[in-house]
Amino acid sequence: MKLIIQIPCYNEEMTLPDVINDLPRELPGVDKIEYLVIDDGSSDNTAQVARELGVHHILSLGNKNRGLAVAFMAGINKCLELGADIIVNTDGDNQYDASCINELISPILTSQADVVIGSRPIDQIEDFSKTKKYLQHLGSWVVHNFSGVDIPDAASGFRAYSAEAAMRLQIFSGYDYTIESIIHIGHTNMKVSSVPIRVNPKTRESRLFPSIWSYIIRSGSIILRSYITYKPLRTFLYCAVPLALFGLAICLRFMYFFIFIDGSEHIQSLILAAILLIISFSMVVLGILADLISNNRKLIQESIFLQRKQQYDARRNSTNNISELTNEDISNHEEVLHI
Repeated sequence: MKLIIQIPCYNEEMTLPDVINDLPRELPGVDKIEYLVIDDGSSDNTAQVARELGVHHILSLGNKNRGLAVAFMAGINKCLELGADIIVNTDGDNQYDASCINELISPILTSQADVVIGSRPIDQIEDFSKTKKYLQHLGSWVVHNFSGVDIPDAASGFRAYSAEAAMRLQIFSGYDYTIESIIHIGHTNMKVSSVPIRVNPKTRESRLFPSIWSYIIRSGSIILRSYITYKPLRTFLYCAVPLALFGLAICLRFMYFFIFIDGSEHIQSLILAAILLIISFSMVVLGILADLISNNRKLIQESIFLQRKQQYDARRNSTNNISELTNEDISNHEEVLHI
C-alpha cells in the first residue's frame, strides 16, 4: 500500500519546512510513504527548500502561477503516475495538523470511503472572524444542497483519495478545486465521508481569495457553473417555467379583455406574452441540448477514467516486474511540467 502526500505550493519557502517535518514517516496499513511538492510558479526558493528537505518528488509547473486547482490536478495525475494507492492533499501553509493523516486515510484503508475530507473545527478557530465562520457554514450548506453530499467543511483542502477516486476527478476551474470536486463527487458513485481534524496556528493570510466578497463571488460562480454542468436540463427548466407561467398569465389577461372588454387596446400584452413564451420554449430546447451534451460528457469522462485505469494498472504491473528502487534512487526526483 503506497501513500503519496501531495503539497501544492506557491511561494512557501518559509512554511514548507514545518509542513514536511510534521508529515508522517510511517502509518499502520501503509507500506510506503512518499511526498510530492507541486511548485506552482513560485518566485522564491520553494523548490530548492523542498530538495534540501529530501522531498521524494518535485513537480514544477513552470514560471507562471497557474492556480490552486491546476496545481492540485497536476499533483493528482503525477501521484497516479507514481503508482499511489492513496493520495492525501494538504496545504503548503501548514494549516492542517499532519498527525491527523492516519484518521484521514483510515476509512479508505477499510474500504468504507473513496474520498475523505477533513473537517476543521470552524467555530473554534480563533483566526476566523464571525463573518467567515458564518460563510463557511453557509457555503457547506449550499454545496450540500447542490451536490447531495453532506460535508461539514466543504472548503477544506485536507483530503484523502483512493487511486480509483482520483482517476475519476475532473476539475474545470483554475482557482479552487474544493467546492467543484465535491459537486463532481456528488454526481458519481463514489463514497464520501468526513473526519474531524485539527489545525495549526495561522501562518499567513490566504492568497487564494483577497477578500470575503471575492470569495463569495468566485465560490458562487463555481457552484452555479458546476451545477449547470451536471444538471443542465433542470437548470434551464428552473429559468423557463417562471417565464412560461408569467407569459401564460399575461396571455389569459389579454383573452379576458379581448372577450369581455374591448381588447384592441391591449395588443402590447399579447406581444409581451408571446415574447416570454418564445424565450421559455427556447430555454427548454437549450436545456434538452445541454442535457444531451452532458450525457456525452459523462461518456467521455468514463472513457478517460478507463484510460487512466489502464495506464495505472500497466505501470503497476511494470513496477512489479522490476526490482524495487532504493530510497536514494527515488529521492528528489524533479520534473518540469509545461501547461
